[in-house]
Amino acid sequence: MLAHIHIWNFAIVEQLDIEFESGLTVLTGETGAGKSILLDALNLALGDRADTSVIRHGNDKAEISVTFSLHDCPEANRWLAEHEMQSEDECIIRRTISRNGPSRAFINGIPATVLQLRELGEMLVDLHGQHEHQSLLQRDIQRRLLDDYADHKPLLQAVADNYQHWLALQEQWQRLSSANQDRDSRLELLRYQVQELASLDLQPGEASELEAEHKRLANASHLLHTAQQVLGILEENDESAVQHALNQSHGDISDLARVDGQLQAIAELLNNAIIQVQETVSELRHYADNLELDPARLQEVEQRINAMHTLSRKHRVDAEELVQLLPRLQQERDDLEQADIKLDGLQKQIQQAKDAFTKSAGKLTQSRKKTAKLLSEKISDAMQGLSLQGGKFDVQLEALPESRWNAQGCEQTEFLVSANPGQPLKPLIKVASGGELSRISLAIQVITAQAARIPTLIFDEVDVGIGGRVAEIVGLQLRALGQHRQVVCVTHLPQVAALGHHHLQVSKQTGKDTTVTEIKQLDNNQRIDEVARMLGGIEITDQTLSHAREMIERAQI
Repeated sequence: MLAHIHIWNFAIVEQLDIEFESGLTVLTGETGAGKSILLDALNLALGDRADTSVIRHGNDKAEISVTFSLHDCPEANRWLAEHEMQSEDECIIRRTISRNGPSRAFINGIPATVLQLRELGEMLVDLHGQHEHQSLLQRDIQRRLLDDYADHKPLLQAVADNYQHWLALQEQWQRLSSANQDRDSRLELLRYQVQELASLDLQPGEASELEAEHKRLANASHLLHTAQQVLGILEENDESAVQHALNQSHGDISDLARVDGQLQAIAELLNNAIIQVQETVSELRHYADNLELDPARLQEVEQRINAMHTLSRKHRVDAEELVQLLPRLQQERDDLEQADIKLDGLQKQIQQAKDAFTKSAGKLTQSRKKTAKLLSEKISDAMQGLSLQGGKFDVQLEALPESRWNAQGCEQTEFLVSANPGQPLKPLIKVASGGELSRISLAIQVITAQAARIPTLIFDEVDVGIGGRVAEIVGLQLRALGQHRQVVCVTHLPQVAALGHHHLQVSKQTGKDTTVTEIKQLDNNQRIDEVARMLGGIEITDQTLSHAREMIERAQI
C-alpha cells in the first residue's frame, strides 16, 4: 500500500509531503492546479524516463521518495528478498534527477536500475487512465487476472510441474540422441580411456602421497647423511656432544643448588633439556635406521607419477581429479552402449509426461473457459452502469499450437471489448477512447478486486465525459473497490469527490516571481467547501454548501 510520498523541486513543486491511507482517496483541484504532478512524480519513481525539464526552475536537482507498506504484497516482498533489498514490511523507493549528471535510483537505500524500478513498481501500483503504462493491456496480466479470479493456483502449479518434467525429458532425449549420432567413434574412445584409467587404478589421495614419497626417496642420501651428522652432535659418547655437555652442566648446577636453593629451578630445566635431547636422539636414530636408499622403488614411483601426469594432461584435469573422472567416463560409456534401449525408454517417458501435462492443462482450459464466460458476463453488466450502455466485454481464449505450449498451459488470454452497441469486439489495447478505457478498467477491477494482486490502484480522471447519475455510480464503484484495495482517484466531478474516504486538494499559489503547487489533506468542513466549489460556479451559495454537505454525509451512510 502507498504510505507516503515526498517531492522536492519537481516541476512547480518546491517541497511536498503527503501521507496516504487505505480506502478511497480523491484528489481534486481547479484546472491547471497541477493534479497530474503527483502522478508524474510517482511514475518517475517507478521507472519512467527521467528528463531534466522536470527539475524546478532555478534548481539543479529534483528528488522523489515513495514509501510503501508491504504487509499486503507478498509478491513484492519475494522480489525484494531475491534482490537482497528487503527491509521488513516496508519499501522506500527514491529517485533523483540532476542537471549535471545521470539520474539515480535507490530501493531501500540500495542503488537500483530503472528496469528494477519498473519490475517492482508493477507489483505495487496499477495506474488506470490516459497513460501509456497500463497493465491490463498486457496479455500476461490478463491471463493472471483470469487465473486469480478462478483461484487456479493449485492447478497452475500442477500444469507447471508437468510441463517442466516433460521439457526436462525432451532435453535429455535430445542430448542422448545427439550423442548417438557419433556413437561408434565416441564409444571406441571412451572404452580406450576407461581401460587406460582403470589400468592406472589411481586411489583417492594417492597422487599427493606419491609426490611426498618421491620427494623422500629422491632425497634419501641427503636425509640419511644429515640425520647421522646431527646424531654425532647430540650423542653422549663424545665429550663435545650436546648430551655430554648438558649432563656435566646439570651436575655442576645441582651441586651449587645445595648451597643456593634459587638454582634448583635451573637444574630442573637442564634435566628437562637432557630428557628432550635423549628422546630426540632415540627418534632420530630410529628414523636413520629405517631410512633406506631404494633406487628401484624410486624408479617405480617416478614411472607411476609420469603415467599419472600424462593422463591428467591428456584429460586436462588435475592429477587428483583422475579418480573422479573414471566413473564419469564409465557412466558415459554405459549410456552409449545402452543408448538405443534408453532412447526407446525415454520416448515412452516423454509420451507419459506429455499425457500428464495435457491432462492437467486440459483441466485448466476447461476451468478457464467456465471462468471466462462468468467474468465476461459480470464485467459486461458492470459496464452498463458506467455510461457504456450496450457495451460488451469478452474474455477470449485462443488455443496455442503445440510448439507454443508453456508452463501456463495451452492457450493465451485476451480481453476483447465493444464499448458501444453494434460495434465489433476488439482487443482492449485497441480501444480508442481514453475515457472508455478507464471506465472499462474500473469495471474489471471492481469485479476482480477480491482476487487481484496489486495493492494500490490509481485512476486518472476515469470520469471523463460522464456526469449526473453515472458519475455517482462511478463514485460508488470506486468507494466499493476501496473496501478491498487502496484507491487513489484524480477527479473533477463532485459526485465522485463526495464519496472518498479521504480527500486531497491541489492548489497553485502564484507570487510575483514564483508559482508553487501545494497538496493538502482536507478536514470535513474543507471538504464541504471543495465539493461546493466543484458543484457551483463563481459564487458559492448557502444552497450549494448545503448540497455539498448532504452529498458527503450521504456517502458516509
